[in-house]
Amino acid sequence: MKKLTSLVVALGLFSGSALAQETIALAVSTLDNPFFVTLKEGAEKKAKDLGYQLVVLDSQNDPAKELANVEDLTVRGAKVLLINPTDSDAVGNAVAIANKKKIPVITLDRGANKGEVVSHIASDNVAGGKMAGDFIAEKVGKNAKVIQLEGIAGTSAARERGEGFKQAVESNQFQLLASQPADFDRTKGLNVMENLLASHGSVQAVFAQNDEMALGALRAIKAAGKSMLVVGFDGTDDAVKAVKSGKLAATIAQQPEKIGELGVETADKLLKGEKVESKIPVPLKVVTE
Repeated sequence: MKKLTSLVVALGLFSGSALAQETIALAVSTLDNPFFVTLKEGAEKKAKDLGYQLVVLDSQNDPAKELANVEDLTVRGAKVLLINPTDSDAVGNAVAIANKKKIPVITLDRGANKGEVVSHIASDNVAGGKMAGDFIAEKVGKNAKVIQLEGIAGTSAARERGEGFKQAVESNQFQLLASQPADFDRTKGLNVMENLLASHGSVQAVFAQNDEMALGALRAIKAAGKSMLVVGFDGTDDAVKAVKSGKLAATIAQQPEKIGELGVETADKLLKGEKVESKIPVPLKVVTE
């Protein structure tokens, strides 16, 4: 009911002069994830500072909903589309619609494999995945027995973080006991980790491709009465608190607020006729206790 109300409110913004000349649209993969809420808040703050109206729609991790959201935004006159894709392949249909309407597209955090994108703003996910693995090697040592919890298959973030971690597995000669999807979701992270612990009791460390899965894994590990190193990715508030309290070993911190801010700043440049970079990197850091 809450989601429905939010959608009605968001769609209500389209009435009257809401989507005026100086309006930027933001389609977010899901607002159930704290990372993307922070990204949205960064974009909203920057839009307010620069005098733009920002219309935000939640795709609820559904490519069909994402497509419908983008169709709504484009027919109502949004001048720039910021999009955080639900899926890097499926989003190509939404990008194509914006391209036809000659609305510039900027992707945030996750890339688009098809369609014309003016700029992509994201952390170096490959580097981040390797940072996570190297941190595990530093704390547990080479040849460590590790498990990886993967994000949503088809997203650039999952693919790239997995590639970076694979590099670390090879360079540190880890024994990768299992690598399974938990879809960037805390509850799925808990359930998948419970199953993996039952069959891989000798695991020493876990890399979760986002903090939500890492926090779910921690609950499963605690419930099983075990202790091991868990590393997340994103640097969400909950994860940083878990790191500071000694529960989570580390999180590879992105700056979601900064990604949102840069999205609006880049849209502003486009609307002023200025050139923008095709790739805008956002720095990463390892947050530890």
